[in-house]
Amino acid sequence: MTLSEKRAGSSQLAFSFEHDREVLVRILERTVGMPVLLVLTDNSSSMLSFRKSGAVACVRLHRMFLCADEGILKEIASFIKRGRGNMSGFRAFVNEMRDTIRRKPPRSFPAMTQGKHYDLHSIFERLNHEYFEGRLNSVITWGNSSSRKVVRKRTLGSFSSQTNIIRINPVLDKKTVPSHYLEFIVYHEMLHADMGTERRNGRRAVHTRDFRKRERAFRDFDEALRYEKTGI
Repeated sequence: MTLSEKRAGSSQLAFSFEHDREVLVRILERTVGMPVLLVLTDNSSSMLSFRKSGAVACVRLHRMFLCADEGILKEIASFIKRGRGNMSGFRAFVNEMRDTIRRKPPRSFPAMTQGKHYDLHSIFERLNHEYFEGRLNSVITWGNSSSRKVVRKRTLGSFSSQTNIIRINPVLDKKTVPSHYLEFIVYHEMLHADMGTERRNGRRAVHTRDFRKRERAFRDFDEALRYEKTGI
């Protein structure tokens, strides 16, 4: 897995750190059982992700975990080692720090989650728990409606790293759109929030191999693709 790049325009947050970076690395390495290449970020939409490159675990972690207790760090390390596990301590710590780290959308921005047929908030929360260990705190909303068919169908979803906002095209808010397809579109944008944008040879790489691999992990991936081919 990969972690989102540091969000553009975000400022570094101040915490009362209990560990320095080297201590945190040592704690992680003891449980992971392999060298850890750690990058500390201010990314408030994805607190943790990692990938294993050969014999090294490449980890990106929000810098607030410098003030987490050793039990939480061991929980994180165990998750990195196994790719799964109990993250209750992690989630509790994130919730405790949420008021400090949450990025708020622009004050004039009206988030609209309840549509005529679907509620984006409940979909986001369910997917966040099922696929992201509850670590995403992006804002989700229906986008603006348009009467022009080409415009309506051009973009079904988008994620802005500057505002941490996911927008879903309201063309999907109708009875004829199956819930698993709408959930797939939301999941796709949540992956963007979690993984961010890589730079390869100076160019942006959005839909990377790792991204596509995680996209296929969606439980109704095949059904969603079949529906997409029929037209919306």
